Amino acid sequence: MAENRVGRRALLQAAVAVPATAIAPAVLAPVAHGDEGRAGRPDTADPRFTIAVLPDTQYLLDEGGSDPEPVRVALREVARRRDANVVFLTHLGDVTEHGTETEVRLADSVFTDGVPYSVLAGNHDVPGNTDDRRGPTPFSRVFGPERFRRMPTFGGFAPDGYNSYHVVRAGGRRWLVLALDWRVSDQGIRWAQGVLDQHRSLPAVLTTHDLVAGSPDAELSAHGRHLWDNLIRRNDQIFLTLNGHYWPSGRTTLVNDHGHAVHLHLTNYQDRYYGGAGMVRFYTFDLARDVIDVETFSPWLLHRDGDTLPENETARLTGAADRFTVEIDFRERFAGFAPPVVPPARPASAVVTRDTVAYWRFDAAGFPVADGPVPAGAVARDLTGRGNDLTVTRLHGSGPDVLTWSAEHHDGQPAHASLRFDGGQRPDRGAVLRTSDTAPLNALKFEAGYTIETFFKLPDPLVGDHAWMGLLSWEGRAGDAGKSSGWSDDEPTCSLNLSGERFLQFVVYPVPVDADPTSWSHAVPVGRWTHVAVVNDGRRTTMYVDGAKIARNAAEESRGISTLGRPFALGGTQFALRYGQGFHGWIGDTRITAKGLRPDQFLTAVR
Repeated sequence: MAENRVGRRALLQAAVAVPATAIAPAVLAPVAHGDEGRAGRPDTADPRFTIAVLPDTQYLLDEGGSDPEPVRVALREVARRRDANVVFLTHLGDVTEHGTETEVRLADSVFTDGVPYSVLAGNHDVPGNTDDRRGPTPFSRVFGPERFRRMPTFGGFAPDGYNSYHVVRAGGRRWLVLALDWRVSDQGIRWAQGVLDQHRSLPAVLTTHDLVAGSPDAELSAHGRHLWDNLIRRNDQIFLTLNGHYWPSGRTTLVNDHGHAVHLHLTNYQDRYYGGAGMVRFYTFDLARDVIDVETFSPWLLHRDGDTLPENETARLTGAADRFTVEIDFRERFAGFAPPVVPPARPASAVVTRDTVAYWRFDAAGFPVADGPVPAGAVARDLTGRGNDLTVTRLHGSGPDVLTWSAEHHDGQPAHASLRFDGGQRPDRGAVLRTSDTAPLNALKFEAGYTIETFFKLPDPLVGDHAWMGLLSWEGRAGDAGKSSGWSDDEPTCSLNLSGERFLQFVVYPVPVDADPTSWSHAVPVGRWTHVAVVNDGRRTTMYVDGAKIARNAAEESRGISTLGRPFALGGTQFALRYGQGFHGWIGDTRITAKGLRPDQFLTAVR
């Protein structure tokens, strides 16, 4: 749209900034003995789930004098905290102080059934000068294959009896957890490589006791370097490693042989008050937000609600090494070994209903598909057969690069294709696709209701000033429709635009009243496909972004669209009967329905 659109609808800027890294603190309630595990199974389809981490507990399981209760409470709390959707727990070694029969039996009594878990040996659980070929020990007899065999996650043990793996179902997929000994021999590395080879499509979390040292900076230890060079860096599946042994806690990120980041985290609190007080770390994966939120706390101390300085300092840790967020584009990070499963393309017949008045797509079904620039005059057929075909028009003498065909698409889009628009300001340039002067859509009033849907993506980065560019509109002046209550008589009677703050703006002039009810979305993302649906039920209009209803929908009553018999356009919005800039980004399938649809009837609904 022309840049002078800013004015009456200028947007307010947020006055208060909210910290982007805030993480909701753990909320704990007392747990009655015997209640663990009763809250139900974790939701393995939920895109938000938690892997709990319990580091060195050796000072609390020491026959020379200690207190196992903090560990017992921590394990009970993990089993109870189904609100966090805890799917697995991993202990990072040094379960006990000396690895004696007495200490291991005590550990045996503390680790009860609940959330599936893995336990690996630290240098205090077994003779520290040995590797995984050491043979049987009190530790291996208690924390060997027989202990884990009935767990739903259990995958297997190495013949040595110290290295093991689990397969965890969470977030709608499977994840591999490797639990490796304190000292992994070449034989153990070959076993671990075999497990990875057998589970090539699974993202993997590697846990061990000694990998990253924390002082003065987080960096690979000598044994950690051996594991990195001989196992981790070669296997793109391994994206996260967890270890204890050293303190203070820390983290680092290294790049593997495939050019991808591997996050290496050290967590250990045995140097803190009460031997770490059963400190637990929650790794909460949020696949929808592409983050892992990390928090560290002692369930035992939080239940006690103590008021001494050591208790307060240890109950919940909020420093940069203990409470943080890791950003991971899971889809991109895992694409090399687990390409995303995209729903297959759907034919037009699957999405054209008796109420659909226009449907356009840019694959071979509805468009002359060709790599590279789209020529002026190319036609996108209206696949309803109602005669609302769109014809490509370049604006302001723009060159062929302002519109190109693309194979990019939203995962839920029926057609696996789109058009890449390269519109812009100063000077105005772009391209639009317009109906003919006699198309039925030009004059439809939609007084019984309507749904207008489209898919779009903004480039990342979004370079230049693209404020008030239009996605779609009907041509014509509001003044010519007898409307004067809006911002200007020269604006069109219906348009979907994008503000400089990346807020979607849907403005419409209804049929029976002189008003311009306007809906505003939140700031839409760049570099990611977005689905927008504008739904009118014959009385009011509601905008949905990615299936979610927005807050700023117009409260005014709105019935119909005051169309003027002029063309409908995709990729731009007129002002004073003139196109300024064109859209900048991708536009995919677009459908107009003469009925207010439910979200489960949108184009994104795969049946």
